[in-house]
Amino acid sequence: MTPQRVLAGPPLAAGPEPLADHQRRLGPRPAADGIIEVLGASGLLGRGGAGFPVGRKWASVAERGGGRAVVLANGAEGEPLSSKDRAIMASRPHLVLDGAELAAEAVGADRIVLYIGEAHTAALDALARAVVERGAERRMRAAVPIELVPAPHTYIAGEESAAVHYVNDGDARPTNTPPRPFERGVGGRATLVQNVESLAHVALIARFGDAWYRQLGSGATRGSAVLTVGGAVRHAGVTEIAIGTTIRDLAALAGAADGIGAVLLGGYFGGWLRAHEAWDLPLDPVALRSAGSAFGCGVVHFLPVDACGVHATARILDYMAGQSAAQCGPCVFGLRAIADAAARLAAPGHAGGKGGTADDLERLVRWSGQLAGRGACKHPDGAVGLLRSGLRVFADEFTRHERTRTCVGADRRGWAA
Repeated sequence: MTPQRVLAGPPLAAGPEPLADHQRRLGPRPAADGIIEVLGASGLLGRGGAGFPVGRKWASVAERGGGRAVVLANGAEGEPLSSKDRAIMASRPHLVLDGAELAAEAVGADRIVLYIGEAHTAALDALARAVVERGAERRMRAAVPIELVPAPHTYIAGEESAAVHYVNDGDARPTNTPPRPFERGVGGRATLVQNVESLAHVALIARFGDAWYRQLGSGATRGSAVLTVGGAVRHAGVTEIAIGTTIRDLAALAGAADGIGAVLLGGYFGGWLRAHEAWDLPLDPVALRSAGSAFGCGVVHFLPVDACGVHATARILDYMAGQSAAQCGPCVFGLRAIADAAARLAAPGHAGGKGGTADDLERLVRWSGQLAGRGACKHPDGAVGLLRSGLRVFADEFTRHERTRTCVGADRRGWAA
């Protein structure tokens, strides 16, 4: 990784990089002149999960802002398997602030909101201190005001309309669309909701250019990405890769254990892949989408072959049902019914389990086809997508659980729920 990428610089364990060190290493933040066009040329995609082109998103807000837009830096990170956003905020807070200030200048915003998960205390402290560090410099530039808003510790709080809803009304639940936040968001104004990793990349692209950004990477997408790697690996944690790195190469870098059975890509809103079909896939948002998978929020989680895929899937579904937005029947009742059926199927191989009923597997298959697209927000869709991938990848295990009430998974340790 070159010295200018997001995680370059002092070790993450050293804590937040001070402003003086940040500027000594990277130089001062440049002006935002032409940055939207540069971002478009760079091909930078958003890192919050949707993978939308950043330059196009900024242009949409700039067209509607009228000098009164809002920038919301999204660091809620409610995904249980992800820690890359909080690592960036806690160690490179000035990269995030540079990106947020560039965004405000580019789209014509007069307000910056740092929306940071309340549980991410190191990130909150680092950004609060970083704002104070920049105080004199910001006063000289008459910079846009920055406010820090702790986000509730829920899965759905990071969805962009939920973030806007919380800043407006103190309710971190997704809202019906349209309008989207870029049309009418915080305070009724055009709002740019951008993930904090995306903003960190922007801060570097503004300094070194779109051609520099594209030097790394291969295939359809260029540049680098920050990932959270976990599961059956010796070196779990946050790492930065060149986009296009294969899952096989990432497994080697992370010290994956022998006998990986499946890989979870994209976190709880992502999906399972069999190890043999995942191994040579490039970690590239466009290539993964073409392969029927997703880069998502940058989670790559390795499940050992002797772990129970039914149990792992059931635990995720139970969590997703518990994180319901509670504003429509598919989310409140549909997800709970799916989670309970999956839990009953998973129970035979686990102490205290009651065992499944005769038609639980048939119900899961049927419900997974009925629930998608029927919710008031996308939360049920994510859970159903995860279920469908589990039913495919762990088909034999689901069938065995249903027919014999036994579990092939000898080892259920190491699964991070």
